[in-house]
Amino acid sequence: MMTIDFESNVPYYVQLSLILKEFIQRKIWSPGDRIPSESELCEKYQVSRTVIRQALQELEQEGWIVRRKGKGTFVAEPKINENLAQKLTGFYQDMVERGLTPTTQVLHNRVISASEKIAGHLQIPPGMKVIDIKRLRFVNEVPIQIVTSYLPYDLVPRLAEVDLTNRSLYEFLENECHLFISWGRRFIEAIAANDEEARLLRIEPGAPLVLLDSISYLGDGTPIEYYHAIHRGDRTRFEIKLFRSRELDQSGKVMSQLETLPQGNAIIREA
Repeated sequence: MMTIDFESNVPYYVQLSLILKEFIQRKIWSPGDRIPSESELCEKYQVSRTVIRQALQELEQEGWIVRRKGKGTFVAEPKINENLAQKLTGFYQDMVERGLTPTTQVLHNRVISASEKIAGHLQIPPGMKVIDIKRLRFVNEVPIQIVTSYLPYDLVPRLAEVDLTNRSLYEFLENECHLFISWGRRFIEAIAANDEEARLLRIEPGAPLVLLDSISYLGDGTPIEYYHAIHRGDRTRFEIKLFRSRELDQSGKVMSQLETLPQGNAIIREA
């Protein structure tokens, strides 16, 4: 078992954080397990409470543990990585490729009149019919995401009758409607869970969420979907792939900059 080397130049709290990580990595402590208290760790490793708190703070910031007021410190559930910009695949396909089991509960599938906000995103007149689909997405039976999609009814009228339970929206659009999502634009925001979101996601009201708003486009630039998704902040981590582009300034000198995609702020989403 690893111990702290008091002769080492490595700070004690760093050594302790590595020791505690090993317990988690070797599955000696499993997600949801309560770890020893600060006083127990002080006694076991013969270090001060300040060292213990520094080590636990590092682990909490890195997502290894969660601290619950009045209850103790617990091993965190592993976060689920989602591709934010790398490839244009659906949520279902993305999760399956990662060896996870995604499922979907359709909360509603209905035809409504577009509000000014929805119409603006879809570039249609307000009041036009749109298909409104709200889904609760699970990964390994844990609710992870609430997603609401709005699509112009005139482009996909058959979608109003389709059951998307455990079926990809993109798969239906491509295989049944011959409509192919080409690119998208995404906006990210941090919010707190309201009562309904907390109930559906099985979290406490006020818990952190990540809100993603996205507009998806066909190859000719026609908006096909406005997408509003809420993700659990404690279980989701997003990956962004950066590309280095090279441009010339007026003197001909090469300039470099980092972009998420060649189009700059065009960010693709999973559906």
